[in-house]
Amino acid sequence: MAELKQIKTALISVFHKDGLDELLALLDKAGVKFLSTGGTQQFIEQQGYKCAKVEDVTTYPSILGGRVKTLHPKVFGGILARRDNEGDRDQMAQYDIPEIDLVIVDLYPFEQTVASGASEQDIIEKIDIGGISLIRAAAKNFSDVVIVPSKQEYALLADILKQQGAATTVEQRRMLAERAFGVSSHYDTAIHTWFAQ
Repeated sequence: MAELKQIKTALISVFHKDGLDELLALLDKAGVKFLSTGGTQQFIEQQGYKCAKVEDVTTYPSILGGRVKTLHPKVFGGILARRDNEGDRDQMAQYDIPEIDLVIVDLYPFEQTVASGASEQDIIEKIDIGGISLIRAAAKNFSDVVIVPSKQEYALLADILKQQGAATTVEQRRMLAERAFGVSSHYDTAIHTWFAQ
């Protein structure tokens, strides 16, 4: 089998929590540490797991009514750092940036909000910024990071965890990255369509 890369730390930031409990159980059993924000962090702790706060890593609170939570060099550095690049590793040590090996995201429901006949302000608040940025960053660095870009991929990750433990092949990471850019493309197209109308 192709070389497996271990998942040690997972950043989880999801809108819909349904189906997440099975993944949490499998990841916890494999010794993966959790990092999260707001409602997701509370959900993880309610399931009985320890979960570090993103704010404790960044030393910044969630600001602007929740518009800015994960957008920080310590989060994106941990996702985008190339593990085989000496310069990247040196900078991670210099700035105390933790490695993030798995990113699980489920975006704000933009299309459903539009379909519900919500106000323009409510629709605009459902344009996900942090989530889509996390998806793109993790997918770009698929050689080192696993991206689960929507709840549609929860079952796929669960199957990998059951078969291989908390470890993935580069082929699996690339396949999830492809799906991630599909999610990102669909999401931005929906936003563009709404603005164009």
